[in-house]
Amino acid sequence: MDEKESLGKYLKRERENRNVSLKEVSKQIKVREPLLKAVEEEERNLLPSATYVKGFLSAYAKYLGLDPNEIIRRYEAESKEEPISQPEAPPQRRILGSPKYLWMAGGLIIVGFIVLYLILSPPPPPVPPPPAEPVAKKAIPQGPPPSVSEKPSALEEKGISLGIKTVERTWVEIRIDGQPAREATFQPGESFTYRGAERIELLVGNAGGLEMTFNERPLEKIGKSGEVVTVILTPQGVEVKRPEPVKSVEQ
Repeated sequence: MDEKESLGKYLKRERENRNVSLKEVSKQIKVREPLLKAVEEEERNLLPSATYVKGFLSAYAKYLGLDPNEIIRRYEAESKEEPISQPEAPPQRRILGSPKYLWMAGGLIIVGFIVLYLILSPPPPPVPPPPAEPVAKKAIPQGPPPSVSEKPSALEEKGISLGIKTVERTWVEIRIDGQPAREATFQPGESFTYRGAERIELLVGNAGGLEMTFNERPLEKIGKSGEVVTVILTPQGVEVKRPEPVKSVEQ
């Protein structure tokens, strides 16, 4: 690998040498095509967290038959070369000498004098209330207390429950019962619970960063740190899928 050649150009050249499209790579390693294109085009501002990027770069390298450790090393080296711009602090506004502030201060002083006058003024003599006529108490019949149903809800009777505890920073894409997918980056120490009726599907960018339970029963580790996996949960059980490496194409 030529050190003068950028990582994105190198991956693009290796992919094109194997006559593999980005669409095919996306399908095989379960990573969205725009993210792969952003890597090849050096558009770092469009990429998610570094942990997730390392995860799918490792899967991309294995798919192309390249050394994943060398690809990760090159990515980290290029990331350190990018300068980090510090945001400029907004200028402080001086309001002490403004006319608006002086008017507000004067108004507060006047209100303070009014409140002080009301507190120190003697209260008027109390007016005795008229004698109250005795009112006969009328008994109000009380009905039986409302019954509490002990029958569990439909969600408790059937469906699937997924518990997640984060131990490492992890990017996740989750889809429940065919609804539109949602993306999130979990931080260490966070915990979440998801419920579905028929199917929960996860695309995990750092398999070693999560501890999971299925219907409140702990699951084994779904993979190693930095590994990209797909987890599918149904009432029948749990399935873990990993991207398959591409076979080298002879020139």
